[in-house]
Amino acid sequence: MRILLANKFYYRRGGDCIYTINLESMLKKNGHDVAIFAMQCKDNLYSDWSKYWPSEATFRPGPKMIKGFLRPFGSKEVAKKFAALVDDFKPDVVHVGNIHSQLSPIIVKIAHEKGVMVVWSIHDYKLLCPRYDFMQNGKTVCEECLSNVHAVLDHNCVKNSKVASFLGYKEAMKWTRKDLDEWTDSFICASDFVSNIMVRGGFSKEKVHTIMHSIDTDCCVLDTYQTKDRREYYCFIGRLSHEKGSKTLIEAANRLSHKLVVIGDGPLTEELKAIAHENIEFVGFQNWDGIKRIVSRARFCVAPSEWYEVLGLVNLESLCLGVPLLGANIGSIPCLINQSNGMIFEPRNVEDLSNKIEHMWNADFNYKDIARIAIETYSNNTYYEKLMNIYNKEKLSLA
Repeated sequence: MRILLANKFYYRRGGDCIYTINLESMLKKNGHDVAIFAMQCKDNLYSDWSKYWPSEATFRPGPKMIKGFLRPFGSKEVAKKFAALVDDFKPDVVHVGNIHSQLSPIIVKIAHEKGVMVVWSIHDYKLLCPRYDFMQNGKTVCEECLSNVHAVLDHNCVKNSKVASFLGYKEAMKWTRKDLDEWTDSFICASDFVSNIMVRGGFSKEKVHTIMHSIDTDCCVLDTYQTKDRREYYCFIGRLSHEKGSKTLIEAANRLSHKLVVIGDGPLTEELKAIAHENIEFVGFQNWDGIKRIVSRARFCVAPSEWYEVLGLVNLESLCLGVPLLGANIGSIPCLINQSNGMIFEPRNVEDLSNKIEHMWNADFNYKDIARIAIETYSNNTYYEKLMNIYNKEKLSLA
């Protein structure tokens, strides 16, 4: 098959980008022809298809800012270049990921009008919430936009700004759920939680499919799996921000003597360092080799998110390394956890989290079995088979 992948960035910037790069490699290994559509950016990986990519647009002050404010509503440059790529490459499938703002759903409309199958992988909640994350002002979970998108204006949810919230509202009105549902043949969600909230938001149930993300599990295979007695710390991996629950974790860890290693950085880095006790070590951003080395020797990892986490690739990586997961009972996190690979706790509850950390520290887990089961579940081969079922099903329905 000929498959055109579209995502606004084409480098390892976040989960959506890693997913796209991983998917490209997976499809090519299985003999498919793959083209890429993204926005021009100095950090992008090399691509033979970059001549078709639209120029960079940003929301930072400067000459590109005006373009950034107009781009979410569908620019002529994006439409022209994407149409040219579709005409030249002649894809059987256009598979999109995070395209809002820098590219916009204009490309989904164009693909649909040209009779090309459209598959959309859902990495956040932008199709349902102008803020992407169902967080009111970035602090509390809110579902008002499911039934009333105007709520984004009532609460100034986007960056706590009337202007930004108004632009988010107008963008949602420009690309209505009804139109996006009509133009898209299949939506792929990483969990039943995401699938259910998409249907609750008005998307056609028959178009919404659940396929858990995959990772390159070959990179997670270890020669040996350490015993509990040799694991002297537990880990957090991710962005140090409110929605990730990092402050709740630090407050809980401060109550205990067990060592916590924090991998990552973010807007709360300095604040968290200031309140952290001596048993907490911040190691900053790490590449995969560093993450693998640190996480594989941890007793367990903590996923303390306070938003509707879509899944979290770092959670999959931890399990594939044979490391149990202590996760907040919110969003898609609980679907990853069972009695043999971890525990759950009440999100935002410092006392419950500190108690569960203590339980996890003293629990016995079969690290090798956790890795074996996770690698079978989240392997690219498993994902590929399920994805091809969707591609082929939609191809037959379009014939």
